[in-house]
Formats: sequence, structure tokens, C-alpha cells
Amino acid sequence: MLDLKNRDSQQQAMEAFFFGYRAFTAKADGMLERRGLSRVHQRIVFFISRYPNLSVKELLALLGVTKQALNTPLRQVIEMRLVNSIESQSDKRKRLLELTDAGLRLEQSLRREQVKLLEHVFAEAGETAVNGWLSVNLALGKTQMPTE
Repeated sequence: MLDLKNRDSQQQAMEAFFFGYRAFTAKADGMLERRGLSRVHQRIVFFISRYPNLSVKELLALLGVTKQALNTPLRQVIEMRLVNSIESQSDKRKRLLELTDAGLRLEQSLRREQVKLLEHVFAEAGETAVNGWLSVNLALGKTQMPTE
């Protein structure tokens, strides 16, 4: 176990996290950039794919961002016909988000590249390390509660 009271261990843990995240996002970032998109756009299509008919309010909570921060990138993916914004049948004031066929293809291609990387490093690290990694990331996710 790393001794996080030790400065070198602190730096080692943070550096591993930063470089790991950079490797995880690198290929997807390139794919997004070629379309004029960024990581925030990927998060939008990821969560809409994960939770079909997600409301804008629910998406805001999942992303932990303000309406102002979401407005432009959400408008862009709608204008690019990657996402549809449809009126809720139960509440006409509510907008529900769904991926178009093009949005689904984009999300699947981004996910496919990241899954290939995870498969490779998970196989190398082994089951115990993967379970530990998953536990650490789930615990990290719980420390930052989404905003509404």
C-alpha cells in the first residue's frame, strides 16, 4: 500500500492517475477532435446512451455541471444530429434526450476503442488489481456528489 504521508508516494499515485487517464482518453480525444468535438460531448453521448430518454435535468446531475456549462455542447450535438431532444409525453415542459443513429454509432466507436484498451490493461494487471481499480474509482466517484 502506498504511504500517502510520503511526498514521493503522493506524487507517484497522482502521476499514475494522470497518465492513466491521459492514455484512456487519448484515442477518443483524437476521434472527437476530427469531428470538432471534445470530451464533454463524449460524456453527453455516453450518458444518453447509458440512460435512454434521459431528461436534461438528469443529465445535468450526472455530469455535475450547471445549465450554462451544458447549454452549448448539448446544443452542438443536437445541431449535429447526434442527439434528439423530444417532448415528454407525461410533462410537456420536460425535454428527453435520445441518441440518433449517428450519435449511437459515434458513442459505440468511442466506447469500442476505450474498451479495447481496458481489456488489454486488465488482462495484464490481473483480476485482483482490476477489482481494486474498480473499487478505488467507485469510491472516488462517491466523493464528488453531482450538482442539480
